[in-house]
Amino acid sequence: MSGKIKVGINGYGVIGKRVADAVSLQDDMAVIGVTFNHFDYRIQAAAVKGYPIYYGSNSLKITESAVHISGGLDDLIKKVDVMVDCTARGAAAANKPAYKKAGIKAIFQGGENHELTGVSFVAQVNYAEAINQQFVRVVSCNTTGLCRVMSAFHRHDWVKKARAVLMRRATDPWESHKAGMVNTMVPEMKVPSHQGPDVRSVLKDLNIVTMAGTASHNLGHLHYAMIETTRSLSKVDVCRALREEPRIALVRAQDGIVALNSVIELMRDLGRPRNDLWEVAVWEDGLTVSEDEIYMVFMVHNEAITVPETIDAIRAMTGIESDGRKSIEKTDRALGITKEFLRGIEHQKATSISR
Repeated sequence: MSGKIKVGINGYGVIGKRVADAVSLQDDMAVIGVTFNHFDYRIQAAAVKGYPIYYGSNSLKITESAVHISGGLDDLIKKVDVMVDCTARGAAAANKPAYKKAGIKAIFQGGENHELTGVSFVAQVNYAEAINQQFVRVVSCNTTGLCRVMSAFHRHDWVKKARAVLMRRATDPWESHKAGMVNTMVPEMKVPSHQGPDVRSVLKDLNIVTMAGTASHNLGHLHYAMIETTRSLSKVDVCRALREEPRIALVRAQDGIVALNSVIELMRDLGRPRNDLWEVAVWEDGLTVSEDEIYMVFMVHNEAITVPETIDAIRAMTGIESDGRKSIEKTDRALGITKEFLRGIEHQKATSISR
């Protein structure tokens, strides 16, 4: 494929707006347009940023608008190489025939079933599987986080079996005024929760069972993982494996990062757009290794974690980059994804002073 990849984003919501901004930071792709189904401040903000605006439905019309509308979804489909479908769960499946008819590639989100595409994607695990595919599903936030962490151990053949308990956030922050839970936690009755089988759509031979519940917070998800290993390991072994894996960053309670809100506040202090945590934040001083068992706790930011995966999926599907590691490194440089939030900054500061 010559020139920049032309990308459309169908649905400018929590994920769509982040994908649009991430695409705009890449030197090998460009945002051709974004769509909306509900005209509000979000799509007006997209227009302020300069993104071409399209109706998400060809039958949707508004009589007056402060922004220029470039056309309907069919018009945008004709102009793009890849459509990133960030519409509501279930709606994306209904859009697939239009993408197929037009002969364009499309990325779907983790709310859809694996069977919709047959390829579920986490960049550092199965990048090659998505190369030149027409349709790919980027798995959900929790599945992405689990795949990243488990991959760090699975690639060494360390995992005998894994068990994880997920404390899910109640709702996205922008919707907390209408759907927030207060003073309760709701356990899911089904075991395994859907994340375990979903992880196996990517890490196909991983022995994992998950349990989940929804709590009265909205800053992200908290995971507790217990991993029985195939051999005796030290904490040094485990930390080294985590540091070698892309998009995992170690945080420490001893630095005052003691909770989900501490992590988000750190993202604010570091100037992250929308306070986004693209990495999995693993508490290093909460990591316990006892011979053949690993106990760990980590945070998954539901609004942001799948965004870099989407960028890598675009490269894989279009064949513009066949090496997954190179794509990951390119994406991470553009977004500012790091392995260390605080010690890296101290090193940079010391280097700057020495110069």
